[in-house]
Amino acid sequence: MRFLVMIIAWVMSMTLLTGGEKMFVKSPAFENGGEIPAKYGCHGEDVSIPLEFGNIPDGTKSLALIMEDPDAPMGLFVHWVIYNMPATVRGLPEGVPPAPELEYGIRQGINDFGKIGYGGPCPPDRPHRYFIRLFALDVPLPLEPGIDRNTLLAAMKDHLLAEAELMGIYPR
Repeated sequence: MRFLVMIIAWVMSMTLLTGGEKMFVKSPAFENGGEIPAKYGCHGEDVSIPLEFGNIPDGTKSLALIMEDPDAPMGLFVHWVIYNMPATVRGLPEGVPPAPELEYGIRQGINDFGKIGYGGPCPPDRPHRYFIRLFALDVPLPLEPGIDRNTLLAAMKDHLLAEAELMGIYPR
């Protein structure tokens, strides 16, 4: 009984700390688990997907985002690395330019196409899943523009407050 009371107290305290809502990332272009429109891939305009963020936890100093394809024939393929977004940012518009540095100190890294910024879905063999992962961090990261996914993940170690995920499927 005492253990149950402790669990209930912990859950209630976590609800108060987080406002009861988990951080999220979503897109007005498709539902979680749904099909990513061709416009955002190599068969369309290859412009970045519009995204919305919410329920960013207290204490967040910066946000980072990684878009990756775990179904690529050669293993994980990175499509977008973006970091040092201010904690006040609540999304990204469609068509973020492929610049190493954007306004407000936002920086973009290199994708596995070898380019800075967004590289849209382009599966060579069959429909693939694309995961867009948003990270809330307790510090801005002291990283130059143009870093890769692994460098970003290493820099985020010990600074992660919350993580959210959106998954979309892009057909062949």
